[in-house]
Amino acid sequence: MKKKSNEMNDELRPEYDLKALLKDGKRGKYADRYREGTNLVLLEPEVARVFPNEKAVNEALKLVIKLKQVQEDAGQYSTKR
Repeated sequence: MKKKSNEMNDELRPEYDLKALLKDGKRGKYADRYREGTNLVLLEPEVARVFPNEKAVNEALKLVIKLKQVQEDAGQYSTKR
């Protein structure tokens, strides 16, 4: 037998009072804890087109880190006497 299409299809038991369950709820209660465990970065569209996946982005960023270190190391040496 088919259910009527206008019936709600939820799994909440009828004996649960939804208002009582949500009375002490706080929006965003765990938002800060969630943000601590994630480090998502939104790329601009032109940047995203260049990198096909996260591995390519990570490799490029690691190269930038190495280049910066080389530049800093080179700055420690003076060619002037």
